[in-house]
Formats: sequence, C-alpha cells, structure tokens
Amino acid sequence: MRTPPWHVGLLVPDNNTTMHVELPAWLAAGSTCRRVGIPRAPGLLTLPDLDPYVAHAMRLAEAFAGATDVTVYGCTAAGILAGPSRDATIAADLTAITGTPAVTTAGAMLAWLRAQSARRIALVTPYSDAVNAQLAGFLGAASIEVQALSTFRAAGVDELGRITAEQVAERADALMAREGSGCDALFIGCSQLPTHSILAGLQARHPCPVSSSIHATAWQVVEQMGAHVAA
Repeated sequence: MRTPPWHVGLLVPDNNTTMHVELPAWLAAGSTCRRVGIPRAPGLLTLPDLDPYVAHAMRLAEAFAGATDVTVYGCTAAGILAGPSRDATIAADLTAITGTPAVTTAGAMLAWLRAQSARRIALVTPYSDAVNAQLAGFLGAASIEVQALSTFRAAGVDELGRITAEQVAERADALMAREGSGCDALFIGCSQLPTHSILAGLQARHPCPVSSSIHATAWQVVEQMGAHVAA
C-alpha cells in the first residue's frame, strides 16, 4: 500500500480543462496531478476514432513509468465507446506500461454505482444521443438502468468547455424534480463537466447518493491504492 498523498499520472483528451484541477481536490491533502493531454480531432469522440486514440494514450503513458503512484485514464466517452471488457483491458495495459495501479473513469463510474447498489439512476451528460445510447448500453451490461436522462447535447469540444458548474447543477435539480423519484443514484457523466463545487449541494438536496465522473474516479483511486481517506 502506498500511503497518501499521491502523485497521479492523468491521461485526458487535450481539450479537458477540468479534471487535473478537480481530481486532486478530492484526494488527500498534498496529492498532485501530472496531466498529459491526448490529441484528438475538434469534434466529439466517435467509435472510428477509438483505436488510434487509445494507441496514442498508451504511448503517452510511458512518461508515467517510475514517476507517478497511480495512472488515471480520464476520458468517460472513450471508456463508454470501448465497452466494459475493453475498458478493463485498457486499465490492465496501463498498469503493464507504468508499473502502477490504473483507474479508468468509465470503470470508476461502474464501480461507484455498484458500491451504492444502484439499479436505476438519474444521469446528466453533455453527450449526443448516440453516445448516450452507448452509455446506456455500457451501464445496462452491469444491470444498471438509466431511468432519467438529461443531456446538454454539446456539438463539439468548445461548446462542451463552456458548460458551467451552475448549469450542471440546474440541469441535475430539474431532472430529479421531473423524473428522479425512485432513482437509486444521481450521476453526472463526463470528466470535462465541473462538479467539485456543486456535488455537496446536490447531495444535500436529493435523497439518493450523488457522484460524477471525476468524483467517482477519485473514489476509485482511493480504493485501488488501499488507503481510506475522504474522496
């Protein structure tokens, strides 16, 4: 077991301006994050993009070998498109390359929802209908049903990057008021969406457990590293 604080090696899409700031804020004091951006096209990630994207991420991960305590693959959409089995393979490959435990955001989402015994969830995303369908299938393979969905349908990375934490909170509150009755959890998907400043308020306002891609990733880092600190 490596006790905290930890030095995280973070692989995220080039356009992600949120995760390297919020992830260490949910870890033990003194934890740091070394961000490496994965180049990508201006549009949102699609299935044909996946193979070259993952291959590039693996090459970039070599920079973390011997230099970090844990590796995080912080792209929810890429994990969704890959599917649960391949996402687990990506984590294993990252461990082989870096020699450290590896966490994927998509895998962390599943792990957190399973830990809550969630079977029906309310979900907020920025994704297109096609990616939301992929996400529903990803969760469905783990017997988790998206009972209520609200999406920004961001047309590209620039629009995605303009979504504020306040907008996310407003959309989550509206979704829960409209369709959240009976949901086992509220989840905010996408590691670009800012949630650190709003998650506690959402949890206070809603009766079910609340998490987000970045929060769940921090929670899974704690689980993987074998230390019990607040995440």
